[in-house]
Formats: sequence, structure tokens, C-alpha cells
Amino acid sequence: MVIRFLNSRPHIIYPHTSTPLTLRPHLRKNAVNITRNPTMAKQEQLVLLDYWTSIYGMRVRIALAEKGLSYEYREEDLRNKSQLLLDSNPIHKQIPVLIHNGNPICESSIIVEYIDEVWNDKAPLLPSDSYAKARARFWIDFIDKKLYQIGMNLYTKKGEEHETSRKEFMDCLKLLEGELGDKPYFGGETFGYLDVSLIPFYSWFQAYETYGNFNFDHECPKLIAWAKRCIQNKESVSNALPDLPKIFGFVQYMRKKFGIEE
Repeated sequence: MVIRFLNSRPHIIYPHTSTPLTLRPHLRKNAVNITRNPTMAKQEQLVLLDYWTSIYGMRVRIALAEKGLSYEYREEDLRNKSQLLLDSNPIHKQIPVLIHNGNPICESSIIVEYIDEVWNDKAPLLPSDSYAKARARFWIDFIDKKLYQIGMNLYTKKGEEHETSRKEFMDCLKLLEGELGDKPYFGGETFGYLDVSLIPFYSWFQAYETYGNFNFDHECPKLIAWAKRCIQNKESVSNALPDLPKIFGFVQYMRKKFGIEE
């Protein structure tokens, strides 16, 4: 996948098609070509190496938007990774990577904490209380190590393994719903670190529902209400999350590509 500029507007060329698609509005809004912005170049240079479907990349985009930061967005072709990505993240060779004044920061949760610490004068994301901060980090670790892979199993596995993942996925959501309780956000009255980290999963809910054969509104009403609250109240979220049908279409394409679905 590459980005081309046609008539001075950025376009994406997907690996499986030659048709240029206009860069999504939420990415175009925040994406800045720093070389054309000398004022910003003198202050901060921010480059985000990312891929549009990435749950982890969405976290970073939301955090940057919460802080009101402009940045250059570079879409990676994950089948032909750029040398910049390989040099910036030589251990895992994965997106997202945020490059700040030439210094790469890797792993989405670390990037979000870095953003919150460096630009701490606006929209604090991490709790100030040490215990609350530790608790948020625990749940984010749970999401990254447990929820992500189980969710992927719903549309990549079959048979007994699929059924086991389906049950485990619902159990995970119930635990998260218990942590949310009756609070507006996981951070309490304010949108915070755990909210930023979990809300990108909402973009995949249509795929999870379809291939997991369950209904989120029925199974997790509090979690759905929270997700809708985030989207309605936070422009950083509504601009960063791709539409559910687009993610679902991407999942269908990948299932056909890997022979899971005819």
C-alpha cells in the first residue's frame, strides 16, 4: 500500500487493486507533510508509521488528536515494509511507530504514555493516582495479551477452536464491562488511557458479531453504550475509527485470500 498525491490530494493505492481511493478524511485531517510546514518543522516533527485497519494504530491517532497534535501520516505496505519502519522498529518490525524529532517510539501503549507525558499540558490520559494508573495498565495488558488474539480467532478459526474462542471472547467482554461498571468512561467522568486503548476494537465489532454469532447489544449493553458515548462525545474517536462496514469488508477480503471463506 502506498500513498500518492493526485491533484494535490493524498490517495491510497491498495496492494490488491489499482484503483486509487481518497485518503480517509480523519487521516487527511491530521496528516501533515512536515516539509511543507516550516513552522511546525521548527517546533516538533511527528511522523506516524501506521496501517489503516490497525487497532493499535488507532490508539495512537486518538491520543495525538486528544492532544491537538499535527503529524505526518505514512501508510505502510505490510507486505513490503519500508526501510524507515525496519530501521525504526528493528526488533518487532511492526506498526505503529511514532517518530518524534527523529526518535522512534514503538508499541502502542508505550507511545500513548509517551504522548501523554511529553504533551502534558492538555487532555491528560493517564490517571494521576498511582493505583488507578497501575489498574489501567493492568487492563490494557489484559486487552493486548488476551482480547486481541481471541477476537482474531473468531474470523480465522473453525470448529472447536472457534467455539472456545467465542466463549473466551464473551468472558473477556463481561470482565471489561464489570470494570466499567456504571461510570461514563473507564477513567471515570473523563475519557482516559483505558478508553483510548479499548475503543478501537469497536471498529471490528461487526466482524466479531458476524463470525462470532452473537449480538453485542444483547450481550454487553453497557459496553455498547460506552462505545457510542465515546464516538458521540469525542471527535478524536469518531475521526480516528474507520467505519464498521469497511473493516468488515477488509476481514471478508482476508478470509477469502487465506482460504477461510470461498
